[in-house]
Amino acid sequence: MTSQQTYTRQLILASASPRRATLLSEYGYDFIIDPPAIDEPTSIPGIDNPDMLAREISRLKAHDVAPRHKSTMILAADTIACQGTNIFGKPSDRNDAQRILSSIMGTTHHVITGITLLDTSTMKEMMEHEVTSITMRSLRDEELEAYLDSGDWKGKAGAYGIQDYGDAFVTNIQGSFSNVVGLPMEKLAIMLSQITNG
Repeated sequence: MTSQQTYTRQLILASASPRRATLLSEYGYDFIIDPPAIDEPTSIPGIDNPDMLAREISRLKAHDVAPRHKSTMILAADTIACQGTNIFGKPSDRNDAQRILSSIMGTTHHVITGITLLDTSTMKEMMEHEVTSITMRSLRDEELEAYLDSGDWKGKAGAYGIQDYGDAFVTNIQGSFSNVVGLPMEKLAIMLSQITNG
């Protein structure tokens, strides 16, 4: 994959996600990883809109990391899956993963990634989000059990990874593929240009 960016500021990835790090590397970004120390909330009082929730959690992550870095650009993101206002975060255990997958199998759901960019030299921030529609086929009982036994659902919004099982589970994608992996790279490039030059 060729680089699609000319960004030269020091970029701090406020995430422990190996998938986000891989995406940034594939697109040619130079960055340092510094995961936030906060516990990711599954809900925030007063926020029931999935788009706003993903954005706000990304903002909390960015501001947690920001005091440790001067004159840099903090990049934080949060990815959730949802059906309407029913939000699916990362499963807490095997039973929770089964609950989530049973809810979205055979349906179309949405994957939302909230992004925050925070310039620590000026404390200027920008928040956006990306939405991708995913249609997932129904899984046979033995398929579901085998996947749950594998543990590959751990740490993944919606209890699955499109890059791992996309061909097996997903029948249609409308929108950004990288968004489902964890970071919409097309939107990120636009945001970096806007916050730098705007």
